[in-house]
Amino acid sequence: MKAILWASADKLRGSLEAAEYKHFVLGLVFLKYVSEAMAEKRELLEAELRSGGGLLAELGFEGEVPEALILQTLEEREQYTGAGIFYVPPTARWEVVLERAKGTLGDPSLGKVIDTAMVTIEKFNPSLNNTLPKQYNSGRVDETTLAGLVKTLDRLTFQAQVGEDGKRVGARDLMGEVYEYFLAQFALQEGRNGGEFFTPASVVKLLVEMLEPVEGERVLDPACGSGGMFVQAERFVETHGGDRFNVAVYGQERNLTTWRLAHMNLAIHGIEADLGEEPADSFHNDQHGELKADVVLANPPFNISDWGGERLGMDDRWVYGTPPVTNANFAWIQHMVSKLAPGGRAGVVLANGSMSSKSGGEGDIRRAMVEGDLVACMVALPGQLFRSTQIPACLWFLADGKGRHSKWVRGRKGEVLFIDAREMGVMASRTLRELTEEELQRIAGTFRAWRGAEGAGGYEDVAGFCRSASLEELREHDFVLTPGRYVGVAEAEEDPDGEPVEEKVARLTKELYRLFEESGRLETAVREQLGRV
Repeated sequence: MKAILWASADKLRGSLEAAEYKHFVLGLVFLKYVSEAMAEKRELLEAELRSGGGLLAELGFEGEVPEALILQTLEEREQYTGAGIFYVPPTARWEVVLERAKGTLGDPSLGKVIDTAMVTIEKFNPSLNNTLPKQYNSGRVDETTLAGLVKTLDRLTFQAQVGEDGKRVGARDLMGEVYEYFLAQFALQEGRNGGEFFTPASVVKLLVEMLEPVEGERVLDPACGSGGMFVQAERFVETHGGDRFNVAVYGQERNLTTWRLAHMNLAIHGIEADLGEEPADSFHNDQHGELKADVVLANPPFNISDWGGERLGMDDRWVYGTPPVTNANFAWIQHMVSKLAPGGRAGVVLANGSMSSKSGGEGDIRRAMVEGDLVACMVALPGQLFRSTQIPACLWFLADGKGRHSKWVRGRKGEVLFIDAREMGVMASRTLRELTEEELQRIAGTFRAWRGAEGAGGYEDVAGFCRSASLEELREHDFVLTPGRYVGVAEAEEDPDGEPVEEKVARLTKELYRLFEESGRLETAVREQLGRV
């Protein structure tokens, strides 16, 4: 269903850039969802009222319920917002937009009807204030195309269903899947720019699996994009028996349109989040100044040089050294560390150069962080995971109080775990790779065992994959944190027949040459026969 809808919607894009078109599409998907979610709740509420139960019964109302009272109750905003559902006034519902799209195009224009609906929904739902797109009447998409898009998206059905496993799948879950799928497809089309709002799902999942957020914790992403980290974090909490609604979520995003995407994404998934009062730069306008989070995670832009570092030379966040004004990698790390609560943990995606670069004092900052026992684990990722860049990437995992008061990492004072995952992953397309579920669990399970997590079993070094290195060894390597330097080379698998590799290669090469000669002989014979014919 997702793929068919995407193909249909994409055909209507015409010459419009994907970066612009996504706001038209995702805004309509959101409008369709909130309308159907409310209709689903309204149907249940109406059945309850007509049976004489529910709210009216609680108020002591007896006898036949007047029709006017039922209709009045069905339009009470609190009946929906109290259940975590957005209230959509009658004039802003999907049916109104669809009726206009199916009718004769004219005045008011379809674009005007949609823009008015968005404004009305924001008015009745303050948490959505200034987040919904309102450019449908701008003329950038003609009315015919817009009507075709509305009719295409009308095929979406977000009403609750029962899955193959017998479990009820709510409208919100279905909408979340469609929204995430469309986000990923737009990121794919936008290429490099798509990385500004979308992190590959397998990378997000690995970060969350390693950090293991739990119920009751505060989670921060200072470069949150469209909010995918939060969605995965709450899924993790829920699948491990926790209450996902009991996780405090904080984020920050400097790009206005991406900030709006995040608001819609989180609203669709039922996640209450504080994304700041406005889009803002985390370095220069921290929207969560006093916050100390239990879990901090992010995929900030790699190697950015125009981050305004020259204005932050003596900043209190630069505990381990002033980052170079030409590269924000270590500014991101230290900003995230500054937001950690005592015993907190952080995970960040950075370019591979962050593990070895010495330019602009980066080597000194890295040394200070290691000697301060802040670094817990380094993971080298395979190439081609990111559609937005070909720069090789890695994961840093940091732990406040490691070896002292940290409950996350136990008994590993002065040690760092190195994991080399460069050879992992499968090609999901001609140009993109993704980590499999088994690989994600192997990496996360190795880290859990190393840090002494309950029920994780014992940890052992595995040549070519993982190794726990001491502070003395890191000094010998001048605090270069590239996993390949420490994990060594994987042991070669023994040949099942016990034949030495060199002898086997020589034997097979000789056999190949013999087959080449035989092939030539047969070709000559065939040509001779054809000549006679």
